[in-house]
Amino acid sequence: MDFFSVLTMIGGLALFLYGMDMLGDALKKLSGGKLEIILEKLTSNKLMAILLGAGVTAIIQSSSATTVMVVGFVNSGIMKLTQSIGVILGANVGTTVTAWILSLAEISGTGFFMKLLKPTSFSPVLAIIGVFMIMMAKKEKYKDIGSIMVGFAILMFGMDTMSTAVEPLAESPQFSSILLMFSNPVLGMLAGLVLTAVIQSSSASIGILQALCVTGAVSYSTALPIIMGQNVGTCVTALISSAGAGKNGKRAALIHLYYNIIKTVGFMVIFYSLHAVLNFAFMETSISALGVAVVHTAFNVVAVVLIAPFSSVLEKLVYITIPETQEELDAQKNKKDVQILDPRFLNTPGFALEQCKNAAVEMATYTKEALLLAIQVVDKFDKAMADKVEELENIVDHYDDEIGSYLVKLSSHDLTEKDSQQLSVLLHCIGDFERIADHAINIVDAAREMTDKEQSFSKKAQEELAVYTSAIKDIVNTAFLVFQEEDLKLATVIEPLEEVIDYLSEEVKKRHLKRLRKGKCSIEMGFVLADLTTNYERVSDHCSNIALAMLQLNEDNFDTHEYQDNMSSKDNLIFMAEVKHLKDKYALP
Repeated sequence: MDFFSVLTMIGGLALFLYGMDMLGDALKKLSGGKLEIILEKLTSNKLMAILLGAGVTAIIQSSSATTVMVVGFVNSGIMKLTQSIGVILGANVGTTVTAWILSLAEISGTGFFMKLLKPTSFSPVLAIIGVFMIMMAKKEKYKDIGSIMVGFAILMFGMDTMSTAVEPLAESPQFSSILLMFSNPVLGMLAGLVLTAVIQSSSASIGILQALCVTGAVSYSTALPIIMGQNVGTCVTALISSAGAGKNGKRAALIHLYYNIIKTVGFMVIFYSLHAVLNFAFMETSISALGVAVVHTAFNVVAVVLIAPFSSVLEKLVYITIPETQEELDAQKNKKDVQILDPRFLNTPGFALEQCKNAAVEMATYTKEALLLAIQVVDKFDKAMADKVEELENIVDHYDDEIGSYLVKLSSHDLTEKDSQQLSVLLHCIGDFERIADHAINIVDAAREMTDKEQSFSKKAQEELAVYTSAIKDIVNTAFLVFQEEDLKLATVIEPLEEVIDYLSEEVKKRHLKRLRKGKCSIEMGFVLADLTTNYERVSDHCSNIALAMLQLNEDNFDTHEYQDNMSSKDNLIFMAEVKHLKDKYALP
């Protein structure tokens, strides 16, 4: 094997790794985080968790990606440690699918159909179609499908290039002697472990082993320990990912490690003990790429079947390694961090964005609670309730900082056009929630001022404010429901109600001036009333912003100003009729 053959082999390896990476990234992008959402919600049943772990890994072509995601789930409290075990076990089975795909290169036959099944025959066709889709398609979905095709074609081309480059090694006695060294179970396992740990992909290291099989010099005695080592080496990615995680995240990574160590050591002890007694004849025969796929799959399936019933032992083992302390339990109980925004999710932008939306919904809940409590405080001042509003406002501020920072980090990742738009909308909405919480504090301050000065509104002013606050409560409840449910039909109700609230604000101020001239109200209470109506009006403006943002997210080429102009136009009879209906509903006494 000369210098140029080595160069060709390295080039083939580079293409193979790049193709695998491109294929995996495109598959994850196309899924848009949906697979991870399914994992998050459907893992209470152990068998279902195993099947989901296997299925998701088979689709995204990476057990490392699945396991890292699970570490994030457990670290953020989305998934319990017990639930993660089944997913991790399943991921080890799902990753074997790649080996079966790569073994297609061994298909032989002279017929047209058999030749067509060979990856070297159909990969160029996929590459042409994929490149055409990437260049010509307007929708992100079709571009992603094109990337999957191109990634697969590059992967198979790299595999074929590697296989062709290493074929001369079949005649090399030096190569045979090196492989013979790896027939030693311990050395072979260490070689597989180190290779997989370095490239951080068991699928890629299995592919390299399959490429070497074309030389005919790789025997079962060489391949078996290398495959065993590759199963342990794949744990490195999850262990690295858990470095910045909490104790539960580290425990999830350790479950992956312990499971692979137990199944690998267990298999090697049992198998090689039997081999020492029975001397299996097949061990010295050459293994094919298909044989590697069969061994890899059989080993992982049998391991899951045998270990799954005793999975609770794995959980006990990691709790022995990392004990649960009282401080940890107290910290979990009192923690106010937005845990669901784990940095590990950033590698799956679609899912990360979904988590941001969930966090924003939590933030909205705290905001609404703060505002409704503040309105109650105006009617009857209560210090405990006022303190609660301040506490909620602090929580909302914390959410605003956490979600905002996370979204900024997420914006630097590869987002689809729709995800990018949703990110922008979320940034605007959390800003509106934060401002509404600020207005809740202002409302409490106005109520406190009335109490400190031992003054109150006249009976007429109280009746008018009751109507006004009723409209505010309705617009807040509606806007927050629009955000949570993404209900576009309900979103169209916001703008007429906001128009009516503007009208009520002016009307309440006018009526107060009349009472002031007649000496029925004081100037001090006029200032308080002005503060309240201004804050209420600002709240309704933010509710309008939220509704408009949701409409913008779900409609292409949505123009906010044009929509508002069209809605409030006197020619818009439907809008004017709705405004009239709402004015009647919220008529001041």
